[in-house]
Amino acid sequence: MDLGAAASLLLVTCVSYLLFINVWRRMFPANKLPPGPTPLPIVGNILQVKSGQMVSSLLKLRDIYGPVFTVYLGPRPVVVLCSYDVIKEAFIDQADDFMARGALPTFERMFHGHGIGVLNGEEWKQIRRFSVMTLRNHGMGRRSIEGIIQEEVNFLMNEIRKAKGTPIGTPPLLILASGNVILHITVGKRFNYEDKVFNTILNTLREGFHIMSSFWGQLYEMYPRIMDHLPGPHKRMFELFKYLEDFIVERVEKNQKTLDPNNLRDFIDCFLIQREKEKKEDLSSVFTIMNLVMTVMDIIIGGTETITTTTSYGLLALMKHPEILAKVQEEIDNVIGENRTPTFEDRGKMPYTKAVIAEIQRCSDTLPMGAAHAVTRDTPFREFVLPKGTNVFGMLTTSLNDPKYFPDPNKFNPGHFLDENGSFKTVDALMPLSCGKRSCPGESLVRTELFLLFTNILKNFNLRSPTDLKDVDLTPVETGFENLPPPYKICFIPR
Repeated sequence: MDLGAAASLLLVTCVSYLLFINVWRRMFPANKLPPGPTPLPIVGNILQVKSGQMVSSLLKLRDIYGPVFTVYLGPRPVVVLCSYDVIKEAFIDQADDFMARGALPTFERMFHGHGIGVLNGEEWKQIRRFSVMTLRNHGMGRRSIEGIIQEEVNFLMNEIRKAKGTPIGTPPLLILASGNVILHITVGKRFNYEDKVFNTILNTLREGFHIMSSFWGQLYEMYPRIMDHLPGPHKRMFELFKYLEDFIVERVEKNQKTLDPNNLRDFIDCFLIQREKEKKEDLSSVFTIMNLVMTVMDIIIGGTETITTTTSYGLLALMKHPEILAKVQEEIDNVIGENRTPTFEDRGKMPYTKAVIAEIQRCSDTLPMGAAHAVTRDTPFREFVLPKGTNVFGMLTTSLNDPKYFPDPNKFNPGHFLDENGSFKTVDALMPLSCGKRSCPGESLVRTELFLLFTNILKNFNLRSPTDLKDVDLTPVETGFENLPPPYKICFIPR
């Protein structure tokens, strides 16, 4: 090799090395982030965090690095928090520092940067405040949310009776009821269970969630820029949710043409009225049509899947534990009796039923990772410093299964929520829908719906399994970002 060629090779090598170091420093800046596995350039911790096994992978790293550690999802550093005490310290004790929404590439593309799920700052605060108020039980005009739920529960009871005690799968049945409740509240329309549009919406949600929690969906979360240019099922995911978006746009346009301030029909009407009010006051409003569409979409997605999965898990757990089922039914008979329908007001007189539903929420572990937060400034946390914008996952599953607060957490035991006198006791580590300032705006709706669903079903039916449940494991099935109950069939036997 002549001198010129050698010099050229040396120059290329030096430039390549400097470029590599520059990329490395940009990806993995020197800071006081928590410890974690050493990442590779571009792909991060792909060797340690497996797509399709995100939760179990992170729990294995927790066992190695402790309750606070860092992983790289592609080039993106994410701080992971495990155990109730650690999550509380961040999301509650330092709530203002941790209240920003972290990077969620799937949702950012799906919601176009709008709506309660992905907004930040003052815009998010105003939309959240409005949504929480409207989703309370007395949020919309003359029609209470409890009344809407009660009406749907009656339709569900009739659908169950049609089966005449033959085995049926619960998710397809329960998603009809939970989907109708949330659609009735948000877009003001109740659908017949056979309606084609209604079933297309529900199938869209189920298939979209399945892809989102699959290997392909998690790959997109880790490498969105790469995946945007590659074929695969993740492309189908966005097509599905575009159908839901178009449906909501159509409903908003219809409500705009028929809006009556004296007769509020749904969440859309409430939002439009607030928008008109701020227009009259000449305010720079965050109540835009895009924020309305995307907030309704977020509520529909979250409300349908959470209720369906939790209720389905709960019915399986009660079949598995007939002694617990019998005690719930005894309390229902004593408090409610034969001649009336359960109401949410009954909840305060039914500590054992409350405890059972709380334990169902704990064990179903529906959203084991919650949603990504981000720090709003350079944030001291324990002995670390998290640079502004750092993504943070609070592993809700580690709070729901924290042995410090739930002795023998792998056992289904309503006693976790009962004191020595049999009264209901609150356990702060129960956070199935996150906590702090980013907690679910529809928590009161979830509580109401779960109570009315379980009490009505168990008042009217005994639960029987067509197969032997002795060997059934109640551990939820990890599908990615969401947990699902093991598949099963159930016989509803009239009482």
